[in-house]
Amino acid sequence: MKTSPAPSGTGTARLPADDPTLFGLDLRGLRQRWADRAALPPIGAEQMRGADRRAQALGVSEDRLMEHAGTAVAAAVKALALDTERWGKGPIVILAGPGNNGGDGYVAARRLALNGGKVVVAVVASEARPSGATAARNWDRIANDHGIVKVHAPVARDVAVFGQGIDKAAVIVDALLGSGVRGPLREPVRTAVETIDRAHRAGVPVVAVDTPTAVDLSSGELSDPAVAADLTVTFHRPKTGLLTRRGAAYAGRILVAPIGIPIDADHG
Repeated sequence: MKTSPAPSGTGTARLPADDPTLFGLDLRGLRQRWADRAALPPIGAEQMRGADRRAQALGVSEDRLMEHAGTAVAAAVKALALDTERWGKGPIVILAGPGNNGGDGYVAARRLALNGGKVVVAVVASEARPSGATAARNWDRIANDHGIVKVHAPVARDVAVFGQGIDKAAVIVDALLGSGVRGPLREPVRTAVETIDRAHRAGVPVVAVDTPTAVDLSSGELSDPAVAADLTVTFHRPKTGLLTRRGAAYAGRILVAPIGIPIDADHG
């Protein structure tokens, strides 16, 4: 049975990848575990990018940041699937883009598989292996894992074919794009977002990584189209864009997970 132990928001809770009890928590328990994060003042996308860079300058590796982020997403996905009685009723389908948002998705795939999930990863990008070093390392960690189904969808037609059975998913994870979206989405990501939307309207829950694809983390403004999520797992601090009326409507419920960025990294 899932439990909801409540380590307080005192900042003493372990980081996600170092927390052996994380996958025993339901959504309420995760919210309590990370309550200190949610209570912090919100920041925008540029401030978050600066905090990320300064954290790495202080010695926190991008590998560790991504490991914590992906683990937090995986725990939230499993909690949502159990809370909605969908765990084990179908695969967890992760749509991963070409950048670090996709890298977070690869970590989530590995962690979900390690915790009993049936996982399918669709790489929605021209190349199956990411160009970024950290995301590429996390792709390599699942590439030969026969317990995780991988599909490469480099063009819109491939995404459309993949999406024909996506309504059988237990949960869909949007790990397509982060905050740097401007203007209408280009293919194949556009078709991937439309595929997520179609499954969402059919009743499949959607979890977004950091921000729903095409929702700006600073302003909450939308590109066309945009993912509407049931749950968004954002990182380090609340985000101003997800607290606007429009951003909140697309983000759904929000969890703010720690990923190891020191508070000192917020100021530079």
